[in-house]
Amino acid sequence: MTPGQPVHATTVAVRRRGAWQGVMILGASGAGKSDLALRLIGRGWRLVSDDYTQVWASDGALHASAPASIAGRIEVRGLGIVAARTRPVCRVALVVACVAEGVERLPEPQTRAFAGVNLPLLALDPRPASAVDVVAAALETL
Repeated sequence: MTPGQPVHATTVAVRRRGAWQGVMILGASGAGKSDLALRLIGRGWRLVSDDYTQVWASDGALHASAPASIAGRIEVRGLGIVAARTRPVCRVALVVACVAEGVERLPEPQTRAFAGVNLPLLALDPRPASAVDVVAAALETL
């Protein structure tokens, strides 16, 4: 269970049904990954890693952690790098792709593979206030 190459993603986790479940947020620089993570953290989630996430497969599941150089910190645009309450490792249950354009109302299910593990993929505009609720709802449906 050695972390592999980093993925350009921010990862957060929440405790549900007795276990920590992670959400890996993908997007280009400036797409809103850290902002969405900050809003989730404000609702009790924990930061796993900001901007780059190390991932690896174990027993058919994808796991994530922060590279040591950035562990425990998140970028707050307009403020700088700040400390955040963290979870050192989590099992990733969902991938969110930040998109600037509108998303389909009733999209077909999508997946994305990391380290040979297929995960549900949610395309989401992270800017609306409801984005945190959409992420939580998507995680609940798994």
